[in-house]
Amino acid sequence: MYVPTHFAVADPAASHRLIAENAFGELVTVDETGAPFASHLPFLLDAGRGPQGTLVAHMARANPQWRHFAAGKPVLAIFHGPHAYVSPAWYATHPAVPTWNYVAVHAYGVPRIVEDASAVKDILGRLVDANEAANGTAWRMGGLSEPYLAGMLRGIVAFEMPIDRLEGKAKLSQNRDATDQAQVAAALEQSADPTARATAKAMRAPPT
Repeated sequence: MYVPTHFAVADPAASHRLIAENAFGELVTVDETGAPFASHLPFLLDAGRGPQGTLVAHMARANPQWRHFAAGKPVLAIFHGPHAYVSPAWYATHPAVPTWNYVAVHAYGVPRIVEDASAVKDILGRLVDANEAANGTAWRMGGLSEPYLAGMLRGIVAFEMPIDRLEGKAKLSQNRDATDQAQVAAALEQSADPTARATAKAMRAPPT
């Protein structure tokens, strides 16, 4: 990812927070021909496992992407934070052109398939618990019958990806002067779009 110095998020903890808050990411691999392949997956982050943390997820066994892991090559997981269009009409300084403000994290690592059935079950349970809590609901896997759950487990492939490299980018008008930054944030705060308002919030306290 192209990350100019003034947009870089240097603190791994800040990148970890963005992943945890925006855990539905894209996993990008290349197949045996070198063609890119992407899947949209919910992830869990074990921030304390390994120097940069470890991502945990699963995909359908029918999805061919997990077979790309056999090559032992690094893959890319992408996580998107808030983002919004920025109009030059909001600037005090002219001439100017439109741009887009956004926050994103790229995580790189070599994934490994989790084979142990109890470990796979644990991964699923943790994913469910994390997302049920975020949703304000309380469904638990424990209510499923063992035969049903065993069938579901056979239909997925779980994996872990120790993060070898993190790239965080927060492009939030840091290249504009303080007046322009304040006017952009104020304009986004008035938007009906919650994502734009979230971008304004990030501008007021950018990750570093």
